Amino acid sequence: MPQPALLAHDLVRNLGGRCVLDGVSLTASPGHRIGLIGENGAGKSTLLRVLAGVDEPDAGSVSRPADLGFLHQELPFDAESTIAAVLDEALREACEDLATLQRLSEELARVPEDDPGHPELLDAYGRRLEQAQDRESWDADRRAALVLDGLGLGSLTRDRTLGSLSGGQRGRLALAALLVRRPPALLLDEPTNHLDDGAAAFLEEQLRDLPGAVVVASHDRAFLDAVCTELIDLDPAVHGPVRYGGNYSAYVREKRAERERWERRYAEEQGELEELRHATGVTARRVAPDRGPRDNEKMGYGHRAGRVQSQISRRVRNASRRLGELERTRVAEPPPPLRFAAPQLAARAQDDPKPLVSLRDVQVPGRLALPGLEVSATERLLVTGGNGTGKSTLLAVLAGRLAAEGEVRRRRGLTVGLLTQDTVFDRPDRTVRDTYALALGSERAERVPLVRLGLLAETDLDKPVGQISVGQRRRLALALLVARPPQLLLLDEPTNHLSPRLCDELEAALGSGPGAIVVASHDRWLRRRWQGRELRLEPGEGGGRPGRGSAGVGCGGTGRSSDEPCTPPQSPVKMVM
Repeated sequence: MPQPALLAHDLVRNLGGRCVLDGVSLTASPGHRIGLIGENGAGKSTLLRVLAGVDEPDAGSVSRPADLGFLHQELPFDAESTIAAVLDEALREACEDLATLQRLSEELARVPEDDPGHPELLDAYGRRLEQAQDRESWDADRRAALVLDGLGLGSLTRDRTLGSLSGGQRGRLALAALLVRRPPALLLDEPTNHLDDGAAAFLEEQLRDLPGAVVVASHDRAFLDAVCTELIDLDPAVHGPVRYGGNYSAYVREKRAERERWERRYAEEQGELEELRHATGVTARRVAPDRGPRDNEKMGYGHRAGRVQSQISRRVRNASRRLGELERTRVAEPPPPLRFAAPQLAARAQDDPKPLVSLRDVQVPGRLALPGLEVSATERLLVTGGNGTGKSTLLAVLAGRLAAEGEVRRRRGLTVGLLTQDTVFDRPDRTVRDTYALALGSERAERVPLVRLGLLAETDLDKPVGQISVGQRRRLALALLVARPPQLLLLDEPTNHLSPRLCDELEAALGSGPGAIVVASHDRWLRRRWQGRELRLEPGEGGGRPGRGSAGVGCGGTGRSSDEPCTPPQSPVKMVM
């Protein structure tokens, strides 16, 4: 049975007085895997919601398969539902296929071939058989176990309630349910968040094997490179969203060339417009048609004057016509792209041969056990490891936010900033501009204007924080940290929800400058290019096993001044100053 395509035509969607989607069209044919990319707030999630039918467009149309799968932020089940209930719903269609085939098979066995109803029964059996083969319904139970194991959920008992799972586990369960269903079209929003290397590689393999269409919005550069057959860039362009054939690496090359062509065309048109305006407004007046004749040209003066005037008039008319055409059809000025421009991410600490922070025999029962760790004043440390190995726990302990046993030594007066995975602001009704100014203080906010950091556009500063995208809130949190750089900066999955371009720029900024930076990340693209030291945390071994280095400590956090005093943990942690 041919898989249906997902079609969208001239979609328009306005949110909060802003046109988020303006004439977006898309064709996702079976077997094609389309990546949606663009700056945070460009409309990736909005487009997915419109394609899924969750939101209605203000204009335009969508034609979608009846059985479309959409990865929601939360599972449509209550907290008391079990993993078994989620899997039963995911397997429901496959079970219906097999039950219907069994019923039709029994009816065919009873109805003679010469019966008038036999051809209709046979046709119904054939259609259902094709559908079952597309869904691989006979293999559904085995596939469910395989998918759960591949996404790191195989050890969870089926009677576990959703309320007992972490946010990351619920997200992976929602993804597992879709992969088990195998719908003819699949829409995914940031599917690799909360996935470790093994789970991400498993997801890539599953998506490449799907016969239907896949549309995915993702910041994960390695994922886009491995999965996508084409990319749609929703950032502003000459003729709207641009479709690029190939993966992320091919896109980066073509995007750079396309931007250069746009800038060159705009500059050329502006130069031509200036010349045409000069020709129509100045040249005609400079060549006066009624100047007196010179003595040596009196005999032919009238003829020559008429001919000159005719030539001038023709040139002016042609220039005016061309000017009108060019003013109607000229390309828009390329909007200045956001460029991450923080002078530095971390601040230099006072010269001292001792490390900024050292840990010894630090433990969080069931979550982390680390025999020893040190971070120098210019450290660049990458903390890696699978889900559940304690990366976030380590940063939380270093930040003074989580009670732990053991000994922590830090320099007196050390300032520390922590970017957490979940960015939450107490006042979502407050504007971006006011949030920034109130968190930093008016003097600091004026000295380091938010727009100068290249993280948020001027047009976004007066929007309520609750109305900007998840990625834009993450940018604001990062801005609050680097506007007053701490001596030790802790970043927990810093590339989550950020645009691929900003990930590239942030990655470049991590490698240079003063101060110490500790990054916990599952981002394979970032890790492949990391130039500093690495600490890999292993599961079930009582803590981290050094890869290429060791680590650090801190406090502070999103939405606050990064040098406010640390709150001592209420635990047996020994703080030695």
